[in-house]
Amino acid sequence: MNSEQIKNSLNISPAIRVGVLGFGGLGQAAAKVVAGKQEMILVAAADQKGYAYAADGLNTQASIATYQSQGSVGYLEPVGTLTNQSIQDLIEIAQPVDGYFLALPNLPNDFIPTVAKQFIKSGWRGVLVDAIKRTTAVEQLLAMKEELQAAGITYMTGCGATPGLLTAAAALAAQSYAEIHQVEITFGVGIANWEAYRATVREDIGHMPGYTVETARAMTDAEVEALLDKTNGVLTLKNMEHADDVMLEVAGIVGRDRVTVGGVVDTRNPKKPLSTNVKVTGRTFEGKISTHTFTLGDETSMAANVCGPAFGYLKAGRQLHQRGIYGIFTAAEIMPQFVR
Repeated sequence: MNSEQIKNSLNISPAIRVGVLGFGGLGQAAAKVVAGKQEMILVAAADQKGYAYAADGLNTQASIATYQSQGSVGYLEPVGTLTNQSIQDLIEIAQPVDGYFLALPNLPNDFIPTVAKQFIKSGWRGVLVDAIKRTTAVEQLLAMKEELQAAGITYMTGCGATPGLLTAAAALAAQSYAEIHQVEITFGVGIANWEAYRATVREDIGHMPGYTVETARAMTDAEVEALLDKTNGVLTLKNMEHADDVMLEVAGIVGRDRVTVGGVVDTRNPKKPLSTNVKVTGRTFEGKISTHTFTLGDETSMAANVCGPAFGYLKAGRQLHQRGIYGIFTAAEIMPQFVR
C-alpha cells in the first residue's frame, strides 16, 4: 500500500496532493510536516537544480537524504529530473497537484510574484501558499488579484508565523476593541546552524541598518559568516518592513503605521533568545484601554510555526477553491484549517 492509499483507507476525504517549491531548510521541514498528515500527501518538490514528482507520493526521508548528499531532489531515483527551469518544468508535468507551498526565498522582492506569474501563464488551477515577509512583496501580489481570479488560482499570502499565525492572532484579538491603538509583534528565533536556512538569514540581514535586500542577496557565505562572527551569531532586528502591516490594513483592522515588527535571531543556538508574541492594544466600547498578548511556546521551532500555519492555510484555500472562490487572500482575512 502506498502512502496515498493508506491515507484514503482511513475514511478521510482524498488526500490533498501538495508540492513544495524550495527544498532548503524550510522546504525540508515542510516535507516532514506533510509526512505526518493524514489529509495531505507530498507528491512534488523542486529546488534550483531539479525536481521530483511521484503521483503516489514522494518518500520524504529519501528526498531529504538525496538533497543533502547530492544538492538536488533531481537526483532522486527513479522520480527525479535535473533541470535549470525546475519550477516551470514541474508545473507542466505534475498533474494533478492541488496546491503548492512556496518555501522560496523572496530575494529579490519580486521573485515570488514572478513565480506566481509562471503558474498563471501555465494554465494550472489550484492553491498557492507563501510565507513571505516583506510588505512590498505582498503588495505586488495583492495587485495581481484579478489575474489570479481569471486564472482560477486561489492564492494565500503571508501565511507563515509572522506574517501569518501572529497576524491572525492580532485579527482575533482586535475583536475586543472599538479602536486599535497598536499592534506590536516581537519574535525570537533560534537555529543551530545558519547554513540550513541560508535564504532566511539573508532576508533577515536585509532588514539590518546599512543593508538592503540586494546587498544581502549578493553576500557570499563567507561574508555572512564574517558578519555573524561580529555579532556573536545574533541578529537584532527593529522596525522591520514586515507584511503584517499591509495585511492588517487591508483587512480593515488597523492602519499600517500602528503596526511594528522586530525580533532577535540566534544563528548558533536552537534555543529561542526570547519568546515570540503579538500584543494588541486598544480601547473597548466602555472606554477602557487594554492589551491582549498571544505568546508562542518557546519549544515550538521556527519551522513548526511557519510550516504548520502554511499548510493550514493551504487547506483553507483548497476549500475556497472547491467553492469556485479565486483570487488572493491574507492570513488576516481567512482562518487556517487544522490539518489532521
